[in-house]
Amino acid sequence: MLKSIVPVVAALGFAALAGQALTTAPAAPGQGAAGWHLLHEGAMAKLAYGLPDSDQVALMLTCSPGDRAAVVYGDVQPRSPALTPIAMGPQPIDPLSDGEAFEARLPLTDAALTGLARGGRIAVQTEGGDQQIRASRAERRMVQGFLSYCASSHA
Repeated sequence: MLKSIVPVVAALGFAALAGQALTTAPAAPGQGAAGWHLLHEGAMAKLAYGLPDSDQVALMLTCSPGDRAAVVYGDVQPRSPALTPIAMGPQPIDPLSDGEAFEARLPLTDAALTGLARGGRIAVQTEGGDQQIRASRAERRMVQGFLSYCASSHA
């Protein structure tokens, strides 16, 4: 019985977190609230929205210098007509969530990304419908840095 209760409780907790995170502005760093985070692994840049220092990520964008588009991962996807699925048909299983792993491409010049960098908001599609994720002034600078890095020709 415990084996069936633990995943349900974990899923409910993440659903509550996602609902709060998508409707309110992120809290200051160090408070454990969802927010935007940027990291680099070699030449690849990763911009993610989720809990700091955890695998609980609702949306992640990756790119390398010279890319014209970001690869988009996660259950939450930017609302844009330019969002293009990478693979059609059944998706592979995501090892973090045990659900389908959705991957798509989004041009770096798309209004969803430039709007996040300039205005601090991105419209997204979730299982519960359309929502907005906000970015603080510092997070907007981080997003601008991500887009500039991706569009550059060198790491």
